[in-house]
Amino acid sequence: MAESWVNSAERIGADLHLDLSESSGPGGRRAALIRALREAVRGGRLAPGTRLPPYRSLAADLGVARNTVADAYAELVAEGWLTARQGSGTRVAERAEPLRRARPVTRKTPSRARGPRHDLRQGTPDASAFPRTDWLASYRRALQQAPNEVFGPGDPAGRLELREALTEYLARARGVRTEPGRIVICSGFAHALRLLFGEGVLRGPLAVEAYGLGFHRELLAAEGVRTVPLPLDDDGARVDRLARERAVLLTPAHQFPTGGPLHRERRAAVVDWARARGGVILEDDYDGEFRYDRKPVGAVQGLDPERVIFIGSVSKSLSPAVRLGWMVLPERYVDDVLAAKGEREAWASVLDQLSLADFIASGAYDRHVRRMRQRYRSRRDRLVAALAEHAPHIEVTGVSAGLHAVLRLPPGTERSTVKAATWQGIALDGLAAFRHPEATEPDMPVRDGIVVGCATPSEHAYEAALEALCRALPPGEEAPARG
Repeated sequence: MAESWVNSAERIGADLHLDLSESSGPGGRRAALIRALREAVRGGRLAPGTRLPPYRSLAADLGVARNTVADAYAELVAEGWLTARQGSGTRVAERAEPLRRARPVTRKTPSRARGPRHDLRQGTPDASAFPRTDWLASYRRALQQAPNEVFGPGDPAGRLELREALTEYLARARGVRTEPGRIVICSGFAHALRLLFGEGVLRGPLAVEAYGLGFHRELLAAEGVRTVPLPLDDDGARVDRLARERAVLLTPAHQFPTGGPLHRERRAAVVDWARARGGVILEDDYDGEFRYDRKPVGAVQGLDPERVIFIGSVSKSLSPAVRLGWMVLPERYVDDVLAAKGEREAWASVLDQLSLADFIASGAYDRHVRRMRQRYRSRRDRLVAALAEHAPHIEVTGVSAGLHAVLRLPPGTERSTVKAATWQGIALDGLAAFRHPEATEPDMPVRDGIVVGCATPSEHAYEAALEALCRALPPGEEAPARG
């Protein structure tokens, strides 16, 4: 055998690759093995202290006599390349340094690699609050109870256990009307957009709210989809401005990022538009569980399940590290979305799906959401109180729900405020970063403001973040300028 992967699981549980074909020279197999091992140590592939396979295992894998391997080991021990001790096996000698070490790869450190002192960016829940104990319990139960077929190719629709759990939960908590056969599991909202538009299930142009995530617009543009901005006012998107578009993307529970739900009359109006035009509404329910001042606003999907694609995930309620989301589809789109996804599940871990199904069914998800709703409401209240005390001239909006607030600023001060926040060690976004590039006056007046995430800092760091934020805000007309 010229080349072999040495399986040493019997004694040391590690593999060693030896290529004897590159160790040509006199002396037969014993000499070739010595040269291969010596070169592996000299080149740094076998680091000092590495335990080598027992000579019986190595001989069996290489197809040579045991004495050949034993003699090679003994020769290298005598030369100082290896050491051999009773009960410890044969190891690479600690002093056997390689002649040449690969130069370490150096990468330029991104400017944000060390992170800001105060992270007030929107969109991320408190990572320290992840329910590790309950999630581990669900994972263990799911793993223990999983049938054998779970460990084979996954169903592109997603595990039935999760789709059944979501059917019950979404109906109860969000007013969604569906059944398991109309739910398709995905890895998040961006993945849902790619499946819907990247494979031609839906086509543009797509109407979107004038303020929203630029990342989503860029994703759609990459798929050749033109987005058309809809003006916003205090009642949400101006759906009366929908024209020739056949699809519209809305955040009706809590407009992102300006805040506020879509007014009930506009909810009915956009459903009427979809029925009349044969169109479809994409409902991004990104933080629908977190409403503080009244009962949660139900999903538009409940008004007409055949005209609305309801999209949600656990990125805000649980963690973006759990790459799971869902699409609740009108019946006519199910087959096309599954065809776009492919014959096998390639995105969402099946074991994570089973864990989430148990997490929901056991009630742990509800308990976690209620606990986090109380925490984020407390943070919202502390933000409002801090501004009332230190910056009463700053208007706070969008705080009835969600994980962020919008601070309205005096005209012309947004850019300088974001810069001042950076000097205070704060990471946050100006409102202009979310404005659609084609949103023009007078339909959509420019608003100066900053978007402040209330959820990202850990509990012990939140107070200091608020103090730094107040220092960065522009002073009122009668207040002295801050240094």
